[in-house]
Amino acid sequence: AVLPADRIMRAPMARLCTLAVCSFLPQASAALAIPGFKTTYEIVAAGVGPDIVAKGSTVTVHATGVVAQTSKKFWSTKDKGQQPFTYKAGVGGVITGWDQGCLGMKLGEVRQLNIPAEEGYGEGGFPAWGIPPGGGLHFSIEILKIEGGKTELR
Repeated sequence: AVLPADRIMRAPMARLCTLAVCSFLPQASAALAIPGFKTTYEIVAAGVGPDIVAKGSTVTVHATGVVAQTSKKFWSTKDKGQQPFTYKAGVGGVITGWDQGCLGMKLGEVRQLNIPAEEGYGEGGFPAWGIPPGGGLHFSIEILKIEGGKTELR
């Protein structure tokens, strides 16, 4: 006889096996802080190589931005007709949360940035892109190219 799924989980041995299996599964990473900033990040995929994004590096990325409050995508370099985005890191050419959240990334690394309004588009938002006043942002950033990278942040 086959037990229904809800009864299997009630069996003590099944619970023990489930706990044993789950303890070996990778756990979701906790959000990491950026000293001096409110933006946090999670590493989704590790990067490779010795070079990191540092102040003054020219960086090319794939990026997807989502409004935290509505979960609506407002921009993606992966959308039809779009292309990777290139910027100079750490010099204020992009919003603060992005600028600081990408420092230290390696080639191929993917991070999820969680950016509060004050380190994004602020109290005014960016209505043309559907970002409301005071809107927080989630950005997925993938490093495609680093020019002028360093091997440490200094």
